[in-house]
Amino acid sequence: MKKLLLAFTVLALPGCASTRMANEAVAPIDIRIIGMNDFHGHLDPPKATIEATDASGAKVRIPSGGVAYLASAIDYLKADAPNNVVVAAGDLIGASPLSSSLFLDEPSIMAMGMVGLEFNAVGNHEFDRGTEELLRMQSGGCDKFTQSEPCRVDKPFPGAKFKMLAANTKKADGSTLFPPFALKNFGAGKTQVTVGFIGMTLEGTSNLVSAGRIKGISFADEADTANALVPQLKAAGADVIVVLVHEGANNSGDINNPKCDGVSGTLFPILDRLDPAVDVVVSGHTHQSYVCDYSHINPARPILLTSAGSRGQVVTGIDLKVDARTGKVLSKSARNIVVQSEAFSNARGEVPLVEGFPVFAPRADLAALASRYREAAKTEANRVVGTLAGPATRDRGKTGESILGNLIADAQLAATAGAENGGAQIAFMNPDGIRADIFPGTDGQVTFGSVFAAQPFGNTLITKTLTGKQIIGVLEQQLNNPDWYRILSPSSGFRFGYDLSRPIGQRIVFATLNGVPLDANASYRVTVSDFLSNGGDGFSVFKDGTNPAVGPTDLEAFMAWLSRGGITALPSLGRVENKTPQ
Repeated sequence: MKKLLLAFTVLALPGCASTRMANEAVAPIDIRIIGMNDFHGHLDPPKATIEATDASGAKVRIPSGGVAYLASAIDYLKADAPNNVVVAAGDLIGASPLSSSLFLDEPSIMAMGMVGLEFNAVGNHEFDRGTEELLRMQSGGCDKFTQSEPCRVDKPFPGAKFKMLAANTKKADGSTLFPPFALKNFGAGKTQVTVGFIGMTLEGTSNLVSAGRIKGISFADEADTANALVPQLKAAGADVIVVLVHEGANNSGDINNPKCDGVSGTLFPILDRLDPAVDVVVSGHTHQSYVCDYSHINPARPILLTSAGSRGQVVTGIDLKVDARTGKVLSKSARNIVVQSEAFSNARGEVPLVEGFPVFAPRADLAALASRYREAAKTEANRVVGTLAGPATRDRGKTGESILGNLIADAQLAATAGAENGGAQIAFMNPDGIRADIFPGTDGQVTFGSVFAAQPFGNTLITKTLTGKQIIGVLEQQLNNPDWYRILSPSSGFRFGYDLSRPIGQRIVFATLNGVPLDANASYRVTVSDFLSNGGDGFSVFKDGTNPAVGPTDLEAFMAWLSRGGITALPSLGRVENKTPQ
């Protein structure tokens, strides 16, 4: 709330102490917002790197992540900033590694409280297990809302120490699932500054979550929602307004370039419509790292925009200097800090630590939590469930298909091909549903942990009847968004080609089943996950399919395919052709 200024006269005496005292009394207040997003339950280091620029200007790959190291990085950012707050822009849970997901992400919720998180804007993955289970994540307890048993390690589950915010997540009666905003005060008395935080997920969340898990829930426009709340926040005393939103941008440039070089994406039209009173936007969803002074894009919207990658590999320090008399932000800046953790090795070789960047030590309490849940999951994670002839990766190449995507599609077709299981002729796997590569161990052995990491959602397979024309419509929908082509991996026997130089809606140039072109008027049985069946990832045509048959879960189908006996061969590529003129 703006401070009441008292008018008084100061004598102009040499070295007057009264003037110095007056200046001290109205000194600006410094506030540090510590931002993160898309943690996705990565308690342990993900054995992945972040690209950054070193002091010489060279690009380097830095091993990073792990919640114990993230906690130390956050402590580092707090150390010289007594006025601080830790916030997140969603997807803290969901699509998580086994040590978290096997336990319904309870340890990740507890970990986020331990690192000092205060406010989180729910993202689409927070809804993966349904709204009732999400509410349990906030309030705690051991009520069972999924097939998995809650409170298997810590009982009772205490729930989140932080507040979830969901301004544009509306229930049928118009109320929000969680509070729309929160306030935090810094300083005291006449020098107190209040920061308001609005939390939102992306409006398109309903396209990313199975419909049955968000029954009765709708997601409103992000800019309209935030703008409607600005007067309420001002009336409640907010001097500074920060939006936490689970929507983001892409970045082909450096992670710390405030001029926004290389930053673009679907978040920009939202920023262009935001009330100018918004000072900072902490974003997520795209798993990209960036710092962007948006005035370089739109001078009428001098918003400081940030994002901190994913999996706890990056954390953002956002510094605000605020006039304590007027509540006006005098300056704002941000820097992404890479959470350099520990060296590792993978199939490509050794990945060492990088000099010139901070190396964080694991914080003992978070290391103990991660270890406790890792040990609890170990027996299940190490169970051998099948074989593979070699690595199955998500590498999409020039056409968009992947070996792992094709492998999963083949498994889903096999699980639903029998008349009693749906009579499927074709199966499609969406790339965003594959979350990790699979590297077999000794003698080609594949463990449950690696299979689960690749397919952590527990989706149910649905087989529907679609016409040839509808299948072509599905394939066209892969190519509608130039910022994010979602090329489906088809099962064996199905092939298609596309030409991106043609108009949207006319880009599929051929589609065949067992060498025969699809008949627009013929009917085909097609298997997809229940997520896709309900129109997920923008594939709305799947919703128009008829005569649905419910099959096994995607995980069950995959494990059955890998355990048929002998070494499971890897599928070849070539089911998808990019016919765009080069």
